[in-house]
Amino acid sequence: MELITSLQNPRVKLAAKLQDRRARRQQGRFSIHGARELRRAVEAGVRPEETFVCPTLAEGPDAQAALQLLRQHGGTLFGVTPAVFEKLSYGEREDGIVAVVASWTPSLEKLSLPTCPLVAVLEGVEKPGNVGAVLRSADAVGVSALVIADGGTDLFNPNTIRASLGTIFSVPTATATSAEALAWLRRNKLNIYAARVDGALDYTAVDFARPSAIVLGSEAAGLSDAWLADDVIPIRLPMRGRADSLNVSATAAVLFYEALRQRG
Repeated sequence: MELITSLQNPRVKLAAKLQDRRARRQQGRFSIHGARELRRAVEAGVRPEETFVCPTLAEGPDAQAALQLLRQHGGTLFGVTPAVFEKLSYGEREDGIVAVVASWTPSLEKLSLPTCPLVAVLEGVEKPGNVGAVLRSADAVGVSALVIADGGTDLFNPNTIRASLGTIFSVPTATATSAEALAWLRRNKLNIYAARVDGALDYTAVDFARPSAIVLGSEAAGLSDAWLADDVIPIRLPMRGRADSLNVSATAAVLFYEALRQRG
């Protein structure tokens, strides 16, 4: 690998900027930080444009497995010094790998649903860590697709990718407005269940074995009025303590696993 030692290297400077949302939009690229996340991306068919490797850090089994995949599937590898890697990396990453890939538009039209799908919709969730945690649960359960409706966060935020443990690359995703998401769910003839603190129906009484969509809002704002339509069924999780709501990722995990239990 060519070794990059300068913090002013043009490739390094462009890649380092990708931690900022505006730079991701301008460059049409995003960065993947961490060997495990990168390995899962490559296994899902993502092909990095360039990968920066700090040889003194990339000695662990995860890093070596990721490098082996990268050598098999092409892409340019650059060696970097610890100082350069520190400039490139998001947070403290000890596995010594950062990759840059071309971003794509996660649209509803690109989603292909199975015969009896289970779809999740997140509306207005701003914290990338919450989105990543929901993705992780969705992957564990086998959710057919995750739709980010009127989202305040960026799917390609480094913290979203990290919090998802790279499962963002295995769960089909799309972004849309709430109106577009609702219309798409109706076209696909899904039974729509909206999690609300004032929902009339307990979540265990819902038949998730049918083609279903679970809609969740942010803890602070809840769901918008778009989800008050007659064909959207409000459901609730019982709250026995003083708090009146759960973190959205915890709510998602409970509902996803109830759906999995019902589906056997």
